[in-house]
Amino acid sequence: MSIKLILYILIIPLMMWTVLSLNIEKYFKKGSINQIKIFYFVLSIILSYLLVNFLYDFYEVSKIIK
Repeated sequence: MSIKLILYILIIPLMMWTVLSLNIEKYFKKGSINQIKIFYFVLSIILSYLLVNFLYDFYEVSKIIK
């Protein structure tokens, strides 16, 4: 199993938990619950992608420096 896959498995639930703590319902129309859920999901995937790539690049650079 690659390190990136492990990072995704760990980071996606963490990002979902973090994004759910945001109060962004006030920016959506009243009653648009499905759109809010999709937005939370997409935002957590985007943030997970960015964080995993940063951590993986950091890991790769640290191997080169050794």
